Amino acid sequence: MNITQLFNIANVYVLPFWALMIFLPKWKVTQRVMESYIPFVLLAAAYLYLFISSVTPENAQALSNPQLADIARFFADEKAAATGWIHFLVMDLFVGRYIYLQGQKTGVWTIHSLALCLFAGPLGLLSHIFTYWIAKKLFLSSGSETEEVAPKIVSSTSDAS
Repeated sequence: MNITQLFNIANVYVLPFWALMIFLPKWKVTQRVMESYIPFVLLAAAYLYLFISSVTPENAQALSNPQLADIARFFADEKAAATGWIHFLVMDLFVGRYIYLQGQKTGVWTIHSLALCLFAGPLGLLSHIFTYWIAKKLFLSSGSETEEVAPKIVSSTSDAS
């Protein structure tokens, strides 16, 4: 399998996990899949393979004391770029999993944060943090992190009508 094929497979591989978290968050299959580390094993293995095969002694030394120009030269190589991209895929999916699991635990709405995380990982995390803070401030009176927010949101909106 060449680098382009591995890159393309990795891009498609993550999509079902994102789709499950965004579109079917309450489905038992989604919950079981996302509670495990299995989604990350294949991606991490692909990353390990590419990492080992793309790091040479020369660029390892350059990257040990990174300068922007050295990193730019490193990622100009197709194999190094694929390695970096799969790194993003693994980490964004892991952060998405965290957001998903936190949403399941607290009842905080996560669809917008997951969608942002899919396309721009750190922005999705930031969105989730702000959403959680706002929901906690508005709907959690006891401050208990394990208390669900969703039932309070529903009861407060039905009280207003």
